[in-house]
Amino acid sequence: MPELPEVETLCRQLKKTALFMEILDARVFDPKLMPLDRLKGTKIIATCREGKSIKMTLASGMEFLLHLRMTGRLLWQGKDSPLPSHARFTVSFENGILVCIDPRRFATVCIQHPQYFTSAAIDPLSSFLPQQLSTLAERRSLPIKNFLMEQGVIGGIGNIYACEILHEAAINPSRKAKSLSATEWEKIAQATHSILKRAICCRGTTISDWRDLFGQKGTYQAYLKVYAREGQKCLRCNAVIHRASLSGRGTYYCPSCQR
Repeated sequence: MPELPEVETLCRQLKKTALFMEILDARVFDPKLMPLDRLKGTKIIATCREGKSIKMTLASGMEFLLHLRMTGRLLWQGKDSPLPSHARFTVSFENGILVCIDPRRFATVCIQHPQYFTSAAIDPLSSFLPQQLSTLAERRSLPIKNFLMEQGVIGGIGNIYACEILHEAAINPSRKAKSLSATEWEKIAQATHSILKRAICCRGTTISDWRDLFGQKGTYQAYLKVYAREGQKCLRCNAVIHRASLSGRGTYYCPSCQR
């Protein structure tokens, strides 16, 4: 699933391609999605990320919300390019076509009034304060990895970056969120900022099918320290990286230096 760096990458690329361009047409090829007729004739005047969702503000006063879920991705292509496999909808502009490709058909779209969308989740790029996290977690017995991935609390962190953040902060992913000290929360906040910002600069992490708006792979996979490195040596202490299942998700960590 695209996480914060991947979605942020798409938002920044959309600003360079589709912002202030009139939408000439919008076609839906999957009956699971709502009609997008209301997009025709308006313009995207702003685009930003809300957690793992892309929010496009329209000149009509409405908002177009897109969540890519498990396998969804966006592709910008020329007007004469053939429609790719698993296309679920297209949005056409004078300078190109935006295509949503989604083999498993989990991506969701919505056109709605701005006041209907509110999020109380912390954004890791703008308001990720250690004391705030500590307060939110002080009564939570769930594992710290699960806490970091709880979208109603912190928006945008998924499995890959939760593993990387906790390794950088030297914290075991199974520890209860309420057990962390103020110093450990400070380490988590610092690791979160540095890892997510670098991943955005790399246009995300391509483990399997992630591609950016122009079909290019991300490059942050070259900097992963634990994720998908089961059986390899920890780059910090040389112990062997383990993989465990935590709440049904593959979790990678170093049992030696993550306490």
